[in-house]
Amino acid sequence: MSAELSNGGGSHRLGRTLTALVWALAGAIVAVLVVLDPFDLHTLDSRWRHDAAATSATPDGGEHEQLWSCSMHPWVLEDEPGPCPICGMAMVPVAEETAAGGAAAPGRGTGGDREIRFYRNPMDPTITSPVPMKDSMGMDYVPVYADEAAGAAAGPVVTIDPAIVQNMNVVTAAVERRNVTNEIRTVGFLDYDQERMVTVTTKYAGFVERVYVNYVGEPVRRGQPLFEIYAPELVQTQQELLSAIAFARRLEGAPEEARQRAESLVEAGRARLAYWDIGEDQVRRLVEDGIVARTLTVTAPSGGVVMQRMPALEGMSVQPGMQLFHIADLSYLWLSVEVFEDQLPWLREGSAATIELSYFPGETFTGEVRFVEPQVNEATRTVDLRLEVPNPDGRLRAGMYATVRFAPVMAAETVTVPSLAVLRTGERNVVIAALGEGRFAPREVTLGAEGGGLVQVLSGLEAGERVVTSSQFLLDSESNLREAIQKLLASRTGDAEPEPPSPDQGHQH
Repeated sequence: MSAELSNGGGSHRLGRTLTALVWALAGAIVAVLVVLDPFDLHTLDSRWRHDAAATSATPDGGEHEQLWSCSMHPWVLEDEPGPCPICGMAMVPVAEETAAGGAAAPGRGTGGDREIRFYRNPMDPTITSPVPMKDSMGMDYVPVYADEAAGAAAGPVVTIDPAIVQNMNVVTAAVERRNVTNEIRTVGFLDYDQERMVTVTTKYAGFVERVYVNYVGEPVRRGQPLFEIYAPELVQTQQELLSAIAFARRLEGAPEEARQRAESLVEAGRARLAYWDIGEDQVRRLVEDGIVARTLTVTAPSGGVVMQRMPALEGMSVQPGMQLFHIADLSYLWLSVEVFEDQLPWLREGSAATIELSYFPGETFTGEVRFVEPQVNEATRTVDLRLEVPNPDGRLRAGMYATVRFAPVMAAETVTVPSLAVLRTGERNVVIAALGEGRFAPREVTLGAEGGGLVQVLSGLEAGERVVTSSQFLLDSESNLREAIQKLLASRTGDAEPEPPSPDQGHQH
């Protein structure tokens, strides 16, 4: 019994001894970490990464170990692929020439020959440090090299590896001289051309004895007979004209004054018939035949379609001014549309339009503005327009609905860029110019007219340059960061190092 107790006590003493050794070892590790400065740890880590990159290639240019870097944080180097420790994005392989000790990948220092001026906060470039350090979130400060100040005067330029540019789906477009048009779309309906509508009436009283056009919608041509009318005044005037002609013939050998009076009576008879819309052909036939016609034929004054006809016209007694026929010329129609008042400056008489009708799918018609209403509708804030639309084959009919598109030229042969290329901040407009070989630079531009997916550039770009139209917000963020660094470098003189950040200077996100 006592032996068992003795053995149990020995085991207990051995366990306490092992525990003490573990705590002693942990204390030693903590002491080493306390003695080593955090800046030295960062320097050792950075130096190890640099040495790994520099010595990965063999002296004779043979195979080397592949390194991996983050496309958004190119200063991060790893021996194996995986997520970026800063942003979590997948690491990409380092270009072969960089790993072999050649040209550095964009944004990464090659160490050795480049002088580090100071270190900047990765989230706030205005916070700097003369030595490596970490921010409050544990992110490493980024080294800033002296040669990065060389481009301060020319503005910030972002250089990105072509492979990364392709992965970012960066799309560029040329700066061209083109017309800036603004498409105005509206709807309207077709109507008869008021300038090509006529009303047939008589200027004398009479009786309609025969009608040649009997229904509405019947097409007629100019000069086609409409009806015959008996009018006592017409018969009397015809007789007077024939008597005047006979009297003038009898006075052919008379003195000049007598002959002139006889001829004046003839001219008066002809004029009276003309005032009553009797045609020249009918008057000539009357003079040649010498027979008074009991009825005279009223003809169509213009070609078109009969839109209205007096019912039961045959045998009716008519008086001067009665509307017997309405004829509309359908070779042209009017298209009534409405546009908003802010679109009116781009439209005027003579403006062309493209017209589409659902009745004729796939076909387009053209029209021209003939009239602009002088008043704005106070309820809808719109203005009425009348367009003249040719209708030579007569397929278009009044009452049809149409879609109308105007494309007025707002600026002719001017420097333009796609609207997608412009970054608008509210106070200024910026585009990202593609300089070639993976280099990009922001340009502040002054804009003019805009329409049709294009915008006029008044200053800031020249024709022939290229601008980024996709993913430019990523480039703009990087260029703003680079600009802040360059301004900070430009503000420093000599080789003076930047002041370390104050202890109470917080990390701003």
